Amino acid sequence: MSADGVGIATYEWGDPDAPTVVAVHGFASSAVANWHVTGWTRELTRAGCHVLAIDQRGHGASDKPRHPADYSMSILVGDLLNVVDTHLIDEFALLGYSLGARVGWHAALELPERLTRAVLGGIPDGDPLTRFEVDEARAFIAGGPRSGDRLTMSYLDMAAGMPGNDLAALVSLVDGMRGGAQPDPRHPPQQPVLFATGSDDPIVDASRRLAAAAPHGEFLEIPGRNHFNAPTSKLFRERGTAFLRA
Repeated sequence: MSADGVGIATYEWGDPDAPTVVAVHGFASSAVANWHVTGWTRELTRAGCHVLAIDQRGHGASDKPRHPADYSMSILVGDLLNVVDTHLIDEFALLGYSLGARVGWHAALELPERLTRAVLGGIPDGDPLTRFEVDEARAFIAGGPRSGDRLTMSYLDMAAGMPGNDLAALVSLVDGMRGGAQPDPRHPPQQPVLFATGSDDPIVDASRRLAAAAPHGEFLEIPGRNHFNAPTSKLFRERGTAFLRA
């Protein structure tokens, strides 16, 4: 349970006594969809890692509050901290993608003595949610017309394609997080971080800038992948696993 009473689903793979990698999924996805069916948990456990993955609030098997005030970067980082504390994990590496990578960036800043290194995939600087048309999205969910904004509908269509997603909760997440804390290249994590983004992802150059700003940052461009299919890349899995185990 989170500090405000929201239930957070967690999943474990591998030997609990092995070095822990905490895996945090992207927007409208889940721990199983982002990390298990894509082969990441198999790759990491074969490399000798203990994987602890979470469904972020509003996703998967976790509770799905519908008020924007239930979502902020500090709340999502707090959920992550509560999970590792509950599992009595003092030191861990982090694997995050998209929204999960943004949470990982801020967790690295807040937990420099505990979070040792990170792989952050599909992460840009700035706020990618400013273009999301919240009112049009809510009208569409209520039975109205599709939004005329391509980005808004691409997120909604992606979310609707995942069984069990609550579109109203996910729109509230977007609403609650817009304008909040963002990755700032002027204040990057000091830990070793591998940034990875698909070559066909419009944010690839922004991700590269974040990697350049981090004192121990590396960058991996994933050939032929976009924002939605990059986590399935074998190259990304192999490079990411090797980096987390370094």
